[in-house]
Order: sequence, then C-alpha cells, then structure tokens
Amino acid sequence: MLTDNSFKDAKTALLVGTYSSGPYKEECEDFLKELERLCETYGLTVVEKVACPIKKVDAGTYIGSGKLEEVLLLAREKSADIVVFDDEILPNQQRNLEKFFQLPVIDRTELIIEVFAQRAQSREARLQIELAKVKYQLPRLKRMWTHLSRQTGGGGTGGGAYLRGAGELQIELDRRMLRKRIIQLQKEIEEVQKQRETQRQKRIRTAIPSFAIVGYTNAGKSTLLNALTEAKVLAEDKLFATLDTTTRKYILPNRQEIVLIDTVGFIRKIPHTLVAAFKSTLEEAVYTDILLHLIDCSHSAAELQAEATISVLKDLQAIERPIITVLNKIDACFNPAILYKLRIKYPKTVQISALTHEGFDRLLEKMTEEIQALRKKVRLRVPQSHYALVSELMREGRIIECTYEDNDIMIHVEIPGRLEHKVKPFLFV
Repeated sequence: MLTDNSFKDAKTALLVGTYSSGPYKEECEDFLKELERLCETYGLTVVEKVACPIKKVDAGTYIGSGKLEEVLLLAREKSADIVVFDDEILPNQQRNLEKFFQLPVIDRTELIIEVFAQRAQSREARLQIELAKVKYQLPRLKRMWTHLSRQTGGGGTGGGAYLRGAGELQIELDRRMLRKRIIQLQKEIEEVQKQRETQRQKRIRTAIPSFAIVGYTNAGKSTLLNALTEAKVLAEDKLFATLDTTTRKYILPNRQEIVLIDTVGFIRKIPHTLVAAFKSTLEEAVYTDILLHLIDCSHSAAELQAEATISVLKDLQAIERPIITVLNKIDACFNPAILYKLRIKYPKTVQISALTHEGFDRLLEKMTEEIQALRKKVRLRVPQSHYALVSELMREGRIIECTYEDNDIMIHVEIPGRLEHKVKPFLFV
C-alpha cells in the first residue's frame, strides 16, 4: 500500500465512528468494537474509541470542526500514532484530516485490506488482495506526494515550480503504472479462476455432495472444519483468521462421502473492492450443493452478523441453495432469547459447539437429510444399447437394485436431481 512509513510503524490507534442520531449510537459503538478487533488483528493497540454524532458529512473533513478539535486533543492525550475512521473517507478528506491531525489517517476499508494482506497465504488470495490494494491506491496517489508541496515552501521561485511539476509528473507516471498493474493482475486472476473452474468441474463429475461453510468472520468455521476432518486449518480468535478456501473430504455416519469447503468470513461494511476481489473465492458458496451457515449465537450482534452473511449470499446469487443454519458456540450462549429469535427467523436450524462437539450428531443427521432431499429414487428400464447411461448412473448415483429382463436392465437407483432429465425416457413403474 502506498502509505506513509508512520502508518506501517504505528503501534497505537484512536478510532472514530459516526452516527446520525441518538438511537444509532449503540450501533455505532458496536461497529467501533468490531473495528477495535480488526486493529488488534492487524497489530494495533486501541487507546480510545470516539462515537461522534453528525447531522451531515463534512465534504472536507467528514466530521465538523468541533469534533475534530475534540479528537485531536484525545489523540495527543492518549499518544495515538494513527487515527482510524470506521466509515469510508474520500481521498481529499483523508488528506485534509492528516494535515489537521499531523498523523496518518486511514479508514475501515484500508485497514481491512491491510489485514487481508497480512493473512493471505495462497497465490489467488495474494493476487486478489493486491488488486484491491491497487484499486484503492489509484485515487489516493496525490496523498503520497504531499512531501513535494511541503518542500516548495515560499518564495515563488522557479525551484518551487519545478518541484510541483515533478510531483504532478510523478503522480501521472504512478497512475499509468497502477493501471497497467490492474490489467496484469486481472489476467493472472483469470488464469487462477480457470484452474479453480477445472477443479470445480472435476468435483461435479465425481457427484460427491459438497457443503460450503459460510458465515461471519470468527463464527467458528475453521474450528468446525478442524473438528470434523482434522484439517489443521488455522483457527484463531481473530477476525479473518482464514482467507484461503480449504477443501476436505469427510465421511458421514451413513458412509456417504462429502466435500467440506471452508470459505472466507463475511463482515458488515465489507469494502466493495474486496467483495469484487474475493468474488471468485466466495463463489465456492454458489457452486456447492448445500450451505452450512454458521452463526456465533454467543455474540451480542448475532442477528446483525447473520443478516450481513445473508446479504452477501444474495449478492452472490447463492441464497437459493439449500441452507442449514448452524447456531455455533452454544456452550457460550447465555441468552435464550437470541436462540429463539434465530430459530424462528431461519429454518432448518441446528445448535452446536464446534469446540466441544456438542450437537454434532444432530448436525450430521441434518446434513444427511439435506443430501437425500437433493437426490431422488427412481425405477428404470434401460435397453442394453444405452449402457453408457447405466455406467453414468453407477458412477454418479447409488444403485439399490439391478436385474436383467430380456434385453433390458432393470434398475432401482438413487440419483442427483441434475440427472432427472436424462433418465426420464426410461422411467418404469
């Protein structure tokens, strides 16, 4: 990221959130708590959180002059190295705020991008993060060259004009370089996506039912995957502990083989640049048979977090997939009202603790039921001349009974729904 070294070296942060009126103050404070966790994940210690009421956004500095003075005094009193806004601020606002505070100023979007950059492991994740970074940098290039204007000082000499010209020229060169990098990254990402599509098609051909574990960040997705498959995926009590998609096979109690896919966690106010950048990773949720939507029912904002996940699934057009809602961390939930609301709001709900394995029997039973709902038992009379279809049914379905009568093959088979159109001409009652 093209940021000042002081941002990279920052140890302490002061957080600023805004709300329009009294009833929204609690929501603002909840967002600030989440922002604090993002800071902790990145490695910043939060020294103060400020919730500012605003009637309208100031075009130049986002918050008004009175609040600016208040935040400045707090930043100095608490020895903050950096000021972090919970809301996305415009490039000109960022420049003005940094000039006023004499400190680096970033917003939630930039912080999330930096957290992602720290934790990305796979080539695809790194490419996606770099693309998000470059797109974020492009309109903010002027911020990086303020040192040139500071050097020009007074006097109005030709030297000052020369420096300003050098700055403008450098900005234009950087813009050109970043645009080229965007094109290059998009090409590289397309190649990775082709590989992912090949893997996905291979999985579809094997007809192994797949489950995507989705949910808000830190809901326990990796813990669940580890508990079921011993996958040894990093499962920390930090936001965005997992960025890379992890796929593992698992055998259900009825001996049905399935594929479990751990996906990147969702978050409220997720930057649009990151939704776009990680779409190929999140699309794993679109191309799976069934979704396991994990909700941390012990969290005070469990309902809002669940809604944020559902919103992203709608954006991905994955909401029509069968969904099992998994209320996780039941061992740490001491508010029955939250459980009741979530069970009423979301059908097919199961309560578990991924940590203690409580409720796993019911979860696996529900997963088995959902697979069965995807499949259909049919009786077929298939001429031996269509043995290629029989081979496909043996490969992708579950043969219950198979006998021969004259030149026909009599089959009782359980098939995935997508094969129904192929067997329709051979249905036999």
